[in-house]
Amino acid sequence: MYWLRYLLKEPFQALRTSRDREFIKLLLKYGNAKRHNRTHVSFGKYQLEVPDVMSFLWQYKEIYADEFYFFKSDTPSPVILDCGANIGMSVLYFKELYPAAKISAFEAEPEIIQLLRSNLIRNKIEGVEIIPKAVWKDTAGIWFGSESADSSSIYSKAEKKLIPSIRLKDCLEKEKSIDFLKIDIEGAEIEVLEDCRHSLGNVKNLFVEFHSYIGNNQGLADVIRVFEENGFRYFIDTNQHRMRPFVNHKYRGNEVMDLQLNIFGWREVK
Repeated sequence: MYWLRYLLKEPFQALRTSRDREFIKLLLKYGNAKRHNRTHVSFGKYQLEVPDVMSFLWQYKEIYADEFYFFKSDTPSPVILDCGANIGMSVLYFKELYPAAKISAFEAEPEIIQLLRSNLIRNKIEGVEIIPKAVWKDTAGIWFGSESADSSSIYSKAEKKLIPSIRLKDCLEKEKSIDFLKIDIEGAEIEVLEDCRHSLGNVKNLFVEFHSYIGNNQGLADVIRVFEENGFRYFIDTNQHRMRPFVNHKYRGNEVMDLQLNIFGWREVK
């Protein structure tokens, strides 16, 4: 019967929980929408305006169905630094998990910042500080390519403009304890983590979405070294199965990236 379990594995996983089933409904409802158009969407009790429906769908899958950001806190008001808050999906999830959470939401893309603000207001989300700056290793600003979805970055092929930046290291050192640090900053994580490598001692849970851009040093070993030097146990989720990887180098047909993965770090209770 192993063959039957193998054949039914994906359908079973897709329908396993109510949020998995909700994702299927969202795919059926929005999956054929034109890409990179502002669209009003809804799920559960939330109403959102999104710049790209497909990006929204996969954010829902990771954040709500797969619960990538679920963590346990010993306080009802955990401190959360959300670096790369995008349109606010992660903020909605954190506030649902811990309504009294103290959240700092960092977002670099000017157009996305507007959507982040309006989405939080529309859904009556309070207690969130929005920092409209790029998370970086200094405060001198950063040249940033805007793509108005969830892929704007310092490596973007779009025309770049100088936007304000904030040094994450300074933010970390201002907090006595940080319950959850999320870093999803489209390739800037390598330089930022290197700058913060000696300032992570007060972070309990660390999530990093790692991006490797074609033509640039990959740097994965440097990122993992930061986790290990700071005493984190970690799990790496590649979320991909690539056929013939020695000749098929691109990540999901991506024209600029050859690897993307998620790294989850936590501290063991001794």
